[in-house]
Amino acid sequence: MLPSSNPASFDKSAAYDYLIVGGGAAGLSLAYHLSQEPRLADKTVLLIEPEAKDQNDRTWSFWTAEPHLFEAIVAHEWHRIAFRSPGFEQVIGLGPYRYQMIRGLDFYTFVRQALAANPRFTLLRGTVDELTNTPTGVRAQGSAGTATARYGFDSRPPAVVQNPARHRYLLQHFVGWEVETDADLFDPSVVEFMDFRGPQHREARFIYVLPFGPRRALVEYTLFSETPLPRADYETHIADYLQHTLGLAAGQYRVVAEEAGAIPMTDHPLPARVGPHIVNLGTRGGRAKPSTGYAFRRIQAQSARLVAALAETGQLPADATGDRWQFRLFDTLLLDIMQRRGETTRDIFRQLFERNPVERIFRFLDETTSWADNLRVMNSVSPGPFMRSIGHVLRGRPGKKRKG
Repeated sequence: MLPSSNPASFDKSAAYDYLIVGGGAAGLSLAYHLSQEPRLADKTVLLIEPEAKDQNDRTWSFWTAEPHLFEAIVAHEWHRIAFRSPGFEQVIGLGPYRYQMIRGLDFYTFVRQALAANPRFTLLRGTVDELTNTPTGVRAQGSAGTATARYGFDSRPPAVVQNPARHRYLLQHFVGWEVETDADLFDPSVVEFMDFRGPQHREARFIYVLPFGPRRALVEYTLFSETPLPRADYETHIADYLQHTLGLAAGQYRVVAEEAGAIPMTDHPLPARVGPHIVNLGTRGGRAKPSTGYAFRRIQAQSARLVAALAETGQLPADATGDRWQFRLFDTLLLDIMQRRGETTRDIFRQLFERNPVERIFRFLDETTSWADNLRVMNSVSPGPFMRSIGHVLRGRPGKKRKG
């Protein structure tokens, strides 16, 4: 536990250098990056979080070609992925990349233990109802009173007032079963990255499998659509995959853990800055990539960018994310296609994996490709769906789901 975790011991008269609202992936990531920067060793940090974060409430999976600050808590790592759709299946070596998974509880524990040894960090259990700029910094007001700081970092869920006449609003939603089987069925070296062989029902639907051993794996049913399904529908599709794809009868496997989630996927503007002293983090700052839902590595990149600027100049960077406009356009186009004709998403991903090396795909999704590689990626997919979505973007109106 961090110092001063009891709200009663919080010094409300103190002014902090940095105030972090929210102790989930984004808030704790920034706190840990700050703790590892020796040039900021004299800075004080207050982190306000309403929940205990003592449960394994989620996992994060991502690809990486570089070492990172959380290597010590990577639960599993894979060097091959499988892509499967009607007419094309391939197991793909990742070259310099590794696909990794971190469990939520391991992450929370690791960061909290690191911060507990640092007296500059204070954790306050409570809620923040209002975070505002002041002439000299920020002020947070909430259940535990008022706190002030030079800079504030806000990772609360975004408060979005939807405008479907202008923007696209989808969810990546899923249910997963961690199963144990009576026989060796899983290849622990290969992630089933996307298995699109099942019915699409006019949406983008696939199975995703993280194998932890020959007899244990997380099997998820994932969709990109506007609304979640009843829980039983996800479970029916998972059970169908276990029975008809893996050949398991009901008594030949056990569900040992479950997870579920819904990640917003939207091109609604999510500002990275709020005035001169506040930066938005996590989903509030648009760190979940709109077209895929992946967020963990984008959170780390923003944390590193913020800390580097604070260490070098003492100020926030003018650009808090480094996002490039063309990738926002690419995300909007794919969201528009998913919203209009979600079932064609399967063909787009099939063409991407069939016609591009995986390194190029990962760089494209990481938004680090050159203009030349962007053209190669866009030329590898059928232009028709994208041309129609470009028309919708130019008219400023999202495409509508086709009838029938």
